Amino acid sequence: MKKIFSIFTIVAALTLTACQGDQGASGEDGINILGSVFETTIDFNPNNNYSALITIPLDIQVFESDVILVYLLEDVVPDGQGGSFDVWSQLPQTFFPSQGTLVYNFDHTFVDVRLFLGSNFNLDTLGSEFTNDQTFRIAILPAEFADTTMGMDILLETINISEINVINLN
Repeated sequence: MKKIFSIFTIVAALTLTACQGDQGASGEDGINILGSVFETTIDFNPNNNYSALITIPLDIQVFESDVILVYLLEDVVPDGQGGSFDVWSQLPQTFFPSQGTLVYNFDHTFVDVRLFLGSNFNLDTLGSEFTNDQTFRIAILPAEFADTTMGMDILLETINISEINVINLN
Protein backbone atom coordinates (compact mmCIF):
# COMPACT_ATOMS: atom_id res chain seq x y z
CA MET A 1 0.00 0.00 0.00
CA LYS A 2 2.90 2.34 0.79
CA LYS A 3 4.35 1.75 -2.71
CA ILE A 4 1.05 2.55 -4.41
CA PHE A 5 0.65 5.72 -2.33
CA SER A 6 4.26 6.77 -3.14
CA ILE A 7 3.75 6.19 -6.87
CA PHE A 8 0.44 8.08 -6.77
CA THR A 9 2.15 11.02 -4.97
CA ILE A 10 4.98 11.18 -7.52
CA VAL A 11 2.57 11.03 -10.49
CA ALA A 12 0.40 13.75 -8.92
CA ALA A 13 3.40 15.99 -8.26
CA LEU A 14 4.70 15.57 -11.82
CA THR A 15 1.27 16.24 -13.28
CA LEU A 16 0.81 19.44 -11.27
CA THR A 17 4.28 20.82 -12.03
CA ALA A 18 4.11 20.04 -15.74
CA CYS A 19 0.98 22.15 -16.33
CA GLN A 20 1.35 25.21 -18.51
CA GLY A 21 -1.13 27.95 -19.05
CA ASP A 22 -1.50 30.42 -21.89
CA GLN A 23 1.69 32.29 -22.75
CA GLY A 24 -0.07 35.65 -22.81
CA ALA A 25 0.65 38.63 -25.00
CA SER A 26 4.22 39.72 -25.74
CA GLY A 27 5.44 42.64 -23.71
CA GLU A 28 6.82 45.88 -25.11
CA ASP A 29 10.53 46.22 -25.83
CA GLY A 30 12.49 47.39 -22.83
CA ILE A 31 14.62 50.51 -22.59
CA ASN A 32 18.35 50.82 -22.08
CA ILE A 33 18.75 51.26 -18.33
CA LEU A 34 22.52 50.82 -18.40
CA GLY A 35 23.60 53.95 -20.25
CA SER A 36 25.37 54.92 -23.47
CA VAL A 37 28.77 56.23 -24.51
CA PHE A 38 29.73 58.11 -27.65
CA GLU A 39 32.92 59.76 -28.84
CA THR A 40 33.75 62.92 -30.78
CA THR A 41 36.91 64.72 -31.91
CA ILE A 42 36.88 68.50 -32.17
CA ASP A 43 39.13 71.53 -32.68
CA PHE A 44 38.93 74.53 -30.36
CA ASN A 45 39.66 77.87 -32.06
CA PRO A 46 38.65 81.56 -32.08
CA ASN A 47 35.97 80.87 -34.74
CA ASN A 48 34.01 78.60 -32.36
CA ASN A 49 34.91 80.69 -29.29
CA TYR A 50 36.95 77.73 -28.00
CA SER A 51 33.80 75.65 -27.52
CA ALA A 52 31.75 73.03 -29.35
CA LEU A 53 28.10 72.08 -29.00
CA ILE A 54 27.68 68.32 -29.45
CA THR A 55 24.17 67.05 -30.12
CA ILE A 56 23.41 63.75 -28.42
CA PRO A 57 22.62 61.15 -31.13
CA LEU A 58 18.91 60.59 -31.65
CA ASP A 59 19.20 56.85 -30.94
CA ILE A 60 20.36 57.62 -27.38
CA GLN A 61 17.45 58.34 -25.04
CA VAL A 62 18.32 60.85 -22.32
CA PHE A 63 16.14 61.87 -19.39
CA GLU A 64 16.51 65.07 -17.37
CA SER A 65 17.47 62.96 -14.34
CA ASP A 66 20.32 61.16 -16.16
CA VAL A 67 23.93 61.96 -15.34
CA ILE A 68 26.31 63.00 -18.10
CA LEU A 69 30.06 62.50 -17.69
CA VAL A 70 32.72 63.64 -20.15
CA TYR A 71 36.26 62.28 -20.53
CA LEU A 72 39.22 63.73 -22.44
CA LEU A 73 41.60 61.40 -24.31
CA GLU A 74 44.77 62.63 -22.68
CA ASP A 75 47.31 60.10 -23.98
CA VAL A 76 47.81 56.78 -25.72
CA VAL A 77 50.47 54.56 -24.12
CA PRO A 78 52.00 51.27 -25.34
CA ASP A 79 50.79 48.11 -23.62
CA GLY A 80 54.14 46.32 -24.00
CA GLN A 81 52.71 43.77 -26.47
CA GLY A 82 52.51 45.87 -29.63
CA GLY A 83 49.18 47.47 -28.78
CA SER A 84 48.20 50.50 -26.76
CA PHE A 85 45.95 51.80 -24.00
CA ASP A 86 43.94 55.02 -24.07
CA VAL A 87 44.33 57.31 -21.06
CA TRP A 88 41.04 59.06 -20.27
CA SER A 89 40.69 61.94 -17.80
CA GLN A 90 37.32 63.01 -16.46
CA LEU A 91 36.30 66.65 -16.97
CA PRO A 92 36.79 69.20 -15.66
CA GLN A 93 40.50 68.77 -16.30
CA THR A 94 43.11 71.41 -15.50
CA PHE A 95 46.46 71.94 -17.26
CA PHE A 96 49.21 74.43 -16.59
CA PRO A 97 50.84 75.57 -19.86
CA SER A 98 53.42 78.35 -19.67
CA GLN A 99 50.74 81.04 -20.18
CA GLY A 100 48.77 80.11 -17.02
CA THR A 101 45.87 77.82 -16.10
CA LEU A 102 43.77 76.02 -18.72
CA VAL A 103 40.57 74.10 -17.94
CA TYR A 104 38.66 71.72 -20.23
CA ASN A 105 35.06 71.78 -19.04
CA PHE A 106 31.49 71.04 -20.11
CA ASP A 107 27.85 71.70 -19.43
CA HIS A 108 24.82 69.89 -20.79
CA THR A 109 21.10 69.59 -21.30
CA PHE A 110 19.33 66.34 -22.08
CA VAL A 111 19.77 67.01 -25.83
CA ASP A 112 23.34 68.31 -26.11
CA VAL A 113 26.71 68.75 -24.44
CA ARG A 114 28.83 71.90 -24.69
CA LEU A 115 32.59 71.36 -24.42
CA PHE A 116 34.66 74.48 -23.76
CA LEU A 117 38.03 75.81 -22.69
CA GLY A 118 38.49 78.23 -19.82
CA SER A 119 41.69 80.01 -18.87
CA ASN A 120 43.23 82.92 -17.02
CA PHE A 121 45.06 84.00 -20.21
CA ASN A 122 44.24 84.78 -23.84
CA LEU A 123 43.36 81.44 -25.47
CA ASP A 124 44.68 82.73 -28.83
CA THR A 125 48.19 82.13 -27.44
CA LEU A 126 47.48 78.47 -26.69
CA GLY A 127 49.40 75.82 -28.66
CA SER A 128 47.69 73.42 -31.07
CA GLU A 129 48.48 70.44 -28.79
CA PHE A 130 45.70 71.77 -26.52
CA THR A 131 43.24 72.82 -29.24
CA ASN A 132 43.43 70.54 -32.30
CA ASP A 133 42.05 67.00 -32.61
CA GLN A 134 40.82 66.77 -29.03
CA THR A 135 38.89 63.53 -28.49
CA PHE A 136 36.15 63.26 -25.88
CA ARG A 137 33.94 60.43 -24.66
CA ILE A 138 30.52 61.40 -23.44
CA ALA A 139 28.74 58.96 -21.14
CA ILE A 140 25.04 59.11 -20.29
CA LEU A 141 24.10 57.19 -17.16
CA PRO A 142 20.76 56.69 -15.46
CA ALA A 143 20.92 58.48 -12.11
CA GLU A 144 20.64 55.27 -10.08
CA PHE A 145 23.80 53.86 -11.72
CA ALA A 146 25.86 57.04 -11.65
CA ASP A 147 29.07 57.29 -9.72
CA THR A 148 30.54 60.59 -10.86
CA THR A 149 34.06 59.59 -9.78
CA MET A 150 34.45 56.45 -11.91
CA GLY A 151 37.18 56.19 -14.53
CA MET A 152 36.45 55.29 -18.16
CA ASP A 153 37.34 51.59 -17.77
CA ILE A 154 35.09 51.14 -14.72
CA LEU A 155 32.30 53.12 -16.40
CA LEU A 156 32.33 50.92 -19.53
CA GLU A 157 32.36 47.78 -17.38
CA THR A 158 29.48 49.07 -15.22
CA ILE A 159 27.22 49.78 -18.18
CA ASN A 160 28.36 46.65 -20.05
CA ILE A 161 29.79 48.41 -23.12
CA SER A 162 33.00 47.32 -24.84
CA GLU A 163 35.42 49.70 -26.58
CA ILE A 164 34.26 48.54 -30.02
CA ASN A 165 30.65 49.51 -29.22
CA VAL A 166 31.42 53.16 -28.45
CA ILE A 167 29.68 55.32 -31.07
CA ASN A 168 32.08 57.63 -32.94
CA LEU A 169 30.37 60.80 -34.18
CA ASN A 170 33.21 61.79 -36.55
